[in-house]
Amino acid sequence: MPSDSTVLQQPRSKTELFIVFTLLALQGVGGVLVIVQHELVERRKWMTQAQFVEEWSVAQIMPGPNVANLCIMIGHQYFGFAGAMAALSGLLLAPLILVLTLAILFAGISHNLMAQGALKGMGAVSAGLIIATGLKMGKTLPQNPIGLLSAVILAMASFIAVGVFRVPLAWAILGLGCVGFMMAFQALSTHESTSKDSKS
Repeated sequence: MPSDSTVLQQPRSKTELFIVFTLLALQGVGGVLVIVQHELVERRKWMTQAQFVEEWSVAQIMPGPNVANLCIMIGHQYFGFAGAMAALSGLLLAPLILVLTLAILFAGISHNLMAQGALKGMGAVSAGLIIATGLKMGKTLPQNPIGLLSAVILAMASFIAVGVFRVPLAWAILGLGCVGFMMAFQALSTHESTSKDSKS
């Protein structure tokens, strides 16, 4: 796994962006977050784990699918608007064709118990993969400006709000996200003023 000191790579062309995100999308069952994190951070080294967490956080608070937002940001970072469109097209085009084909085929066997069981089994695997990715991303919490304890408390509060009390995700992000923003802003401001005082 690359660290902040690792020499990062970058996509060589818009075509590479398209191909990479197409392959990511085709590997994702129940969501591509797991595959995206592994591919971009650990395999291709286009970003560090900390950068991935930051970009993913921004992608989550923006309207639209999280992974689509992430791929647009990455594509735009390297090749501007054309790069964003190349990455987004790669993420959506092949899965769209595949899903439409499967929907036509599945319509004839949707009542089959074996087909229903296969879908439930894939759902359980997807949940496990997402939990594993969450644990990997959690390793960056000690580097968070608000500190490990505050970050863990906010994470647990988010889980309880959405998972236990069924608070709508938008309200949880708005409420707890604003709290986290204010805590990080205050911590960074304090750090900046301390740095200035030490230099003077």
